[in-house]
Amino acid sequence: SRSAMDHQPKFFENLSGAGKAIAVLTSGGDAQGMNAAVRAVVRMGIYVNAKVYFIYEGYQGMVDGGDNIVEVSWESVSSILQVGGTVIGSARCKSFRTREGRLQAAFNLVQRGITNLCVIGGDGSLTGANLFREEWSGLLEELAQKGKIDAEAVKKYAYLNIVGMVGSIDNDFCGTDMTIGTDSALHRIIEVVDAIMTTAQSHQRTFVLEVMGRHCGYLALVSALACGADWVFIPEYPPEEGWEDTMCVKLSENRARKKRLNIIIVAEGAIDCHNKPITSEKVKDLVVQRLGFDTRVTILGHVQRGGTPSAFDRILASRMGVEAVLALLEATPDTPACVVSLSGNQAVRLPLMECVQMTQEVQKAMDEGRFLEAVRLRGRSFENNLNTYKLLSHKRPDAELPKTNFNVAVLNVGAPAAGMNAAVRAAVRVGMTEGHKIFAVIDGFEGFARGKIKEISWGDVGGWTGQGGSILGTKRTLPAKYLEKIADQMRTNNINALMVIGGFEAYLGLLELSAAREKYDEFCVPMVMVPATVSNNVPGSDFSIGADTALNTITDTCDRIKQSASGTKRRVFIIETMGGYCGYLANMGALAAGADAAYIFEEQFDIRELQANVEHLTEKMKTSIQRGLVLRNENCNENYTTDFIYQLYSEEGKGVFDCRKNVLGHMQQGGAPSPFDRNFGTKISAKAMQWISKKLKETYRKGKVFANTDDSVCLLGMRRRNLVFQPVAELKSETDFIHRIPKEQWWLKLRPLMKILAKYKTSYDVSDSGQLEHVAMLPKEAETGAI
Repeated sequence: SRSAMDHQPKFFENLSGAGKAIAVLTSGGDAQGMNAAVRAVVRMGIYVNAKVYFIYEGYQGMVDGGDNIVEVSWESVSSILQVGGTVIGSARCKSFRTREGRLQAAFNLVQRGITNLCVIGGDGSLTGANLFREEWSGLLEELAQKGKIDAEAVKKYAYLNIVGMVGSIDNDFCGTDMTIGTDSALHRIIEVVDAIMTTAQSHQRTFVLEVMGRHCGYLALVSALACGADWVFIPEYPPEEGWEDTMCVKLSENRARKKRLNIIIVAEGAIDCHNKPITSEKVKDLVVQRLGFDTRVTILGHVQRGGTPSAFDRILASRMGVEAVLALLEATPDTPACVVSLSGNQAVRLPLMECVQMTQEVQKAMDEGRFLEAVRLRGRSFENNLNTYKLLSHKRPDAELPKTNFNVAVLNVGAPAAGMNAAVRAAVRVGMTEGHKIFAVIDGFEGFARGKIKEISWGDVGGWTGQGGSILGTKRTLPAKYLEKIADQMRTNNINALMVIGGFEAYLGLLELSAAREKYDEFCVPMVMVPATVSNNVPGSDFSIGADTALNTITDTCDRIKQSASGTKRRVFIIETMGGYCGYLANMGALAAGADAAYIFEEQFDIRELQANVEHLTEKMKTSIQRGLVLRNENCNENYTTDFIYQLYSEEGKGVFDCRKNVLGHMQQGGAPSPFDRNFGTKISAKAMQWISKKLKETYRKGKVFANTDDSVCLLGMRRRNLVFQPVAELKSETDFIHRIPKEQWWLKLRPLMKILAKYKTSYDVSDSGQLEHVAMLPKEAETGAI
């Protein structure tokens, strides 16, 4: 689909915004991360020499004009990255729905020469913007007839360009994997569920939680998946007739299995198959009447919209904001109004009206009772979430389960990473559903060699999704020195397949085991690896379980440190992050925390660079933003240590700023897993176990499993938009074994973003952006990486 001219790289330095005016507004319900988007639009706009305006209070401010539309500077958006909601305000606006209102709005924009609009809001706000664009030339002619503007202005400002970004916690917009605010809302919900679980556990209670989502069950579904809820009600997938009985049976079965609590999650828009509402009160009354369980209702309400944006939302919104400005610079009268969005971790542009139409299709399908269609239209990610939830939440009676007589061992290898336990839980439950016996290995390969292995059942992994660290225990030891003993254990326990959840050591371990196949038949079985490490340094996958949680820890800490620095004035903090030689945490942490620089191993730097950073900070101290934040990856340079950089900055900054340092250390490995890691861990692990089943069937011959080809030892990773199984043997060529990182890393492309947002001159290759894609194909597309 790419034409030949696309082969010359396209650099944003060649795109100029000189002479253009861009206005940014937030409209509709607020969402965490809107401010990060506003900040990125403003800074990118100013960076390319455009004038940038705030429109306060959404469309109302555009209609009212006056002080509601103001030109802004670089410093105007300082310190808003970590603030929830929207600092420029949002209002529901009746007058913009009338032609008179839009006429007044057009007049206010033309007076300031604004013909580029960046709208951050839900589908209603974006539809309004599109209508405004279609009417634009008519509105200007009418203004000219009334003598409000001259004919010159009509010619000069003939076209209005519009780019949308979807800010909505519901994630109800088709064509976008994640809308701005969804991840943060999940953070709020999960924090509450984790807190409620401890009290429910104490009193053997049932809790009914109502979450937001009037027309979309995304938040309810994903939070149910992330906390292992007993039952979930969503508008897209109403329960079958007689659900009352089924649910009560499930709840009492769970209690009989020694489960001390039940969690039921209800989306506010939940309905039954006759389109009648199912309310949280109704569910509570049902449980109390039928089962007599002590039941409480908690309605989360606007808590979900509040609080600081998660690291994911800040990075998403910053990327979208920069992309939106690029789209405006490249817009022509012939290009349709577009929304910028993420698909997997790829920035895309989609025609705004196609997305809106598709979103309306879902609602129509639901109104007409075509629920399967509604789920399909929501996209692959929604469908996968639903299928995974159905697979993991309810144990089928033993009599109904197939019996395969295969034994599968699951182990954790490497350093602890949040989300490992969610992955183990999914593996155990999917494995049992497929008919296998699942064995848990304690303490990695070392424990394996010592025979620390036991069968594990469905109930044993209950409540594991929310636990940080590694419950099975994990070690960095590689299998090479224990091959004999591990082979013995595999023979003794008759292990027919291995699932390894871990970091770079897990990858090395699988390479060693497959090399040992010549000598030991025991290793001629299907083996799969699921990447789990805070460092995100495993080849073959863009993300690894645990990295998102670590990123949030870093971001939270940086927020606090920035606050401390702002109080003291003229202070620069140097923060050391983990990651081995991989700069992912330092680089993405810097983007999410709004840092001035991030030193990483992948991008060599010298004393001149350090000098330039000091000068840059000295300049910054002359503005109203009198603080600095610099991140340094622990292994970015053996000589320019954190102490060295701290001392250099302290000396060079004398009289201008003082300096402090902070090593974050192992807090980055701990903590409760973020919603992303719980979900990613659950989905990727379920998929890995299904692959094991498939391979076991393929390699079972004459009463035994025998697998010795390269494609029977795989790593399951997320690549751009897809989850893919890759033979570890093929990943060798992509790996730098000395520094334990992949040779090519996708996130290095985002490095210029951080520099742009921190006001450094830089080069930025934007060849990937600019292709307008279409929405119609999206639902049938391969599994996207949205969580």
